[in-house]
Amino acid sequence: MSESKPEFDLDYPGARAPERHGFVESYGIRLATYEWGAPDAPPVLLAHGGFDFARTYDVFAPLLADAGWRVITWDHRGHGNSEHAELYSWDADCRDLVIVKEALIDGPCPAIGHSKGGALMVQVSQALPYLFSRLVAIDGLPSGRPPPDVAEHERTRQLEAEISTWLDHRRRCADLVRKPGTREELARRRARMNPRLSPEWLYYLTGVGARRDSDGWRWKIDPSLRMGGIGPWRGQWGVDRLPGFPIPLYGLVGTEHEEMGWGVVPEELRPCLPRDARLEVVEGVGHFLHIEQPHEIAERVLAFLGKPGFA
Repeated sequence: MSESKPEFDLDYPGARAPERHGFVESYGIRLATYEWGAPDAPPVLLAHGGFDFARTYDVFAPLLADAGWRVITWDHRGHGNSEHAELYSWDADCRDLVIVKEALIDGPCPAIGHSKGGALMVQVSQALPYLFSRLVAIDGLPSGRPPPDVAEHERTRQLEAEISTWLDHRRRCADLVRKPGTREELARRRARMNPRLSPEWLYYLTGVGARRDSDGWRWKIDPSLRMGGIGPWRGQWGVDRLPGFPIPLYGLVGTEHEEMGWGVVPEELRPCLPRDARLEVVEGVGHFLHIEQPHEIAERVLAFLGKPGFA
C-alpha cells in the first residue's frame, strides 16, 4: 500500500484522506482499497453503498481510526477508482467483498456496511460466518416489504418491459459516457439523489469521487450501471434468514424517508431479528446517517464494537 496524495487541496470539517491506498485483484478486476489508522491496529472492514465510493467515509472512518482501529474499505467494481466490468451482479460484489477481506485481513474481524454495503455484509456473513466477528448495518438491513399485489398477467407484462428496458440499456452501453460539468454542477446533480446532504459536503465529494477530463468533471461511476441494478437479489431473501444470523448484529436506521433508502420499517423488521440483535432508530436523519451525524453514529458503533482487538 502507498500513501494517498490528492490532486489538489481538499477541505471539509473533519474529513481526512486515507493514509494508505492500494489495489486487490478480484477475478480479473482491480479493486481500489483504502486504509485509515495504524497498520498494526485491529482491523475493521467497511463497505459503501451503491453509486457511492470508499471516500464517502472520509469523516466517519477517521473517527474509528482515532479510537484505535485500522479501518479498511474499497471501491466496489465500477465505482471510484476500481476497474469497470463488462457486467455487474450481486454475486460478483459478494465475491469481491470476500477477496478484499481475505487479502488484507487475517482472521475474523468486525464489519460495517452502509445501504447496499450493509446488505452485502449480511449475505456474506450468513454464508461465511467465520469471516466476521460482528456486524453493523447502517440502513443496510434488508427490507421484507412485499411487492405490490398485482394480477399475474400484469406481472408478466412488467417483466417483459423490464427485460426490454435492460436490453435497450445494454445496447447503448458501448457509447455511454457520463455528462461532464463543473464541480459545482456535479454537486447539484448529486443533491437530487442526496437532498439531505449539505452542498459543502457534496462539493467535497466531487474532489474525491470525480475525475477532471479535458471537457469537464465526471463522477467516477461506470455509466453502464443503473439504479436498482444489483440483482438477482431480493430483500426478502435476506429477511427470511435473519432469525438465524450467526454473529452479533447491530442495525441503525433514520426516521427521514429518502429515495435511496431501503424502506426498512423497524416495527416490521424487529420480529425477524435474532433475539440478541439490536436495531436502533436515530431521530431526524435520513439514509446517510454516518454522514449527517458522523460523531453520534461513530460513538454508537464504537460502543457496539467494544475495545479494539476484542470485538
